[in-house]
Order: sequence, then structure tokens, then C-alpha cells
Amino acid sequence: MSDAAKPRRFTLFWATLALVTTLYVGFILALLFATAGHSSPEQFIAALRSPEIQRAIQLSLATCTAAAMLSLLLAVPIGYLLARGRFWGKPLVEALLDLPIVLPPMVVGLCLLIFFQTPIGRALETVVPFTYTVYGVVLAQCVIGTALAVRTMRGTFEHIPERPEQVAMTLGCTRAEAVWRVTLPAARSGMFAAASVAWARSLGEFGPILVFAGATRMKTEVLPTTIWLELSIGNLGAAVAVSLLMMVLAVLVLVAVRCVGQRP
Repeated sequence: MSDAAKPRRFTLFWATLALVTTLYVGFILALLFATAGHSSPEQFIAALRSPEIQRAIQLSLATCTAAAMLSLLLAVPIGYLLARGRFWGKPLVEALLDLPIVLPPMVVGLCLLIFFQTPIGRALETVVPFTYTVYGVVLAQCVIGTALAVRTMRGTFEHIPERPEQVAMTLGCTRAEAVWRVTLPAARSGMFAAASVAWARSLGEFGPILVFAGATRMKTEVLPTTIWLELSIGNLGAAVAVSLLMMVLAVLVLVAVRCVGQRP
């Protein structure tokens, strides 16, 4: 039996790791249960029957899906380039792609708002209006979602051997054909994970949307801004109900990603 196959002895080292993990997971569960216990089922249902909240739910589902699809369309070619390509300035490109993740969300929204006040931005808005519109909500969600999706797709392509592509090219395929016929089918799980992560992140996006698209009820209001609006008028019950709904949706997406990722 190899060392990797031998059962690990329950030593102090593993006990310490288990304790740290248990404490942190317990803290997360405590947060979830405390939030769930703050609202009764009747309050939850009553809040979700509100026309404003129902509209916010519909808009969130639509914009998150659109943002996730756009993020995936960008993340697949960018992730492949970063995984397979060798070019000058690659570290700088990688840093710029990660920038939306590390910047404060409000800064991302402010940058979008300022960009669309420039001549290029104004020209774009003559075609599609973004500022304080639903399209702006999708764009704000997409900026953050794409950064996470690129990371996921890069990791996916790095774990897929390049040899099958090379074999396909020796059989007469171009690089693009080899990627389309060989690599992308092998990357389906990663593509699902990238889109799911982008969707989940878009669902929780608040800062860029508030600054760039606003929080106008029945127009650009999505679930995160609903929580902010309800808290601003002292309606804690509705804010808790929406928070619980977002938790459930996020957990479902994360479980789906884990299940797909575990498939052979």
C-alpha cells in the first residue's frame, strides 16, 4: 500500500485542523440560523408577496443570468489565452483582470459612472443606455462576474492536457477547430462552474449597481438594493426575508457547482 493510500492517523496536527474548520463552519452556521430565526414563515411569505420585492426577484434572476452568460463568453477565450499563451506583459494583464475583484465595489461603480461621461462612453450610450438603466445593472454585475469566471476558466484549461489538441492539429485541424472539438467539450464542467460563480457573484453585487445603475423601485431595483432600501425605511422583516432568499439561492448554486465538479 502506498503512503497516499494509507489511512491517516488522527494526530494532534489533524485534530487542530479539524477544530479550526469546525469553529469556522460553526460560526457560519450560527450566522445563518440567527438570521433565519429572526423572521417567521408568515413574515417571510408576506414580504415576498410585495410587488416591489417580486419585481426585484424577477429582475435579479434575469440580470444575473444575462451577466453570467456574458461573463462566460469573455472568460472562455481570455482563460484559454492565459492558460496556453506566452506573451510579453502577461503578469500585468493578469493583474488588470483581477483588479475588479480587489477594488472596493463602490470604486468599480464610480469608474463605470465616470467612463460613461467621457466621449467614448456617451457614444456608446447613444446605442445602448447604460447609466441608471437595467443594462447598467447587467454591466455592473458582468464586470465583477467576468473576473471570477476568468480565474475559473484559466484553472480549467490549465488542468486539461494540451496533447489532445496537438493530436487533432496533426490530423488536419486548425488550432481553433481543435479547441472547439476537443478542448471545449472537456471543459464543460469548468464552464458550468465559471457561469455559476459569475451568477452567484452577480446576485450579491451591490456597490457598483447602487452607484452606476441606482436603486429605483420597479426599475433598477435588484435583491441587494432591496435589502438596503428596506433597511433605510426600517423594514427589518422584509430585509431579512430577502436575505434568506439570497442565501438559499447562493447555497443551491454552490452545491450545483460542487456536484458537477465531482463528476468524472
